[in-house]
Amino acid sequence: MPRARAPSRAELLTFANHTIPDVIAPGLTVLFCGINPSLYSAYTGHHFARPGNRFWPALYGGGFSDTLLRPDQGSALLARNIGITNLVARATIAADELSDAELKSGGERLSAKVHIYRPQVVAVLGISAFRTAFDRPRSVLGRQPSLWDVSELWVLPNPSGLNAHYTPAALAQLFADFRQAIGYR
Repeated sequence: MPRARAPSRAELLTFANHTIPDVIAPGLTVLFCGINPSLYSAYTGHHFARPGNRFWPALYGGGFSDTLLRPDQGSALLARNIGITNLVARATIAADELSDAELKSGGERLSAKVHIYRPQVVAVLGISAFRTAFDRPRSVLGRQPSLWDVSELWVLPNPSGLNAHYTPAALAQLFADFRQAIGYR
């Protein structure tokens, strides 16, 4: 459930380096992989919870859900064969606080999760983080040569409200194009 009031900056700062559990299960159709949780997500215990994050509207606008879900409804994605994880588990104010070494280690952890859970498709949300995590400096958005024999690999834009490169409508369209390309119904 959402909390009754917005936390103060001081309250949020106490959640630095906290983690939140993955929304994951074996055999998912899509595993969305964020960069790392925000302090607000750590505070609420839910993925993509920061006000202004456009993941949930993009998911809905892209046709992955029948209704606009709230972050506290994230576990409902499992019934639709969708999961959520992060490259780096620790919460920060912004993703630019993460070191290259943390992102590369996160890429290794994601690879391990892929081999355990075997999703059909992994969608990393953030091109810069993807490039660093997997040492692919020339990668562009879209389908990637897969790193794994069990899963397709895609990169989509980071849906954070801090990423001003994409409007909510543009993100929803990219998610819809992605959904269609992978044949998700």
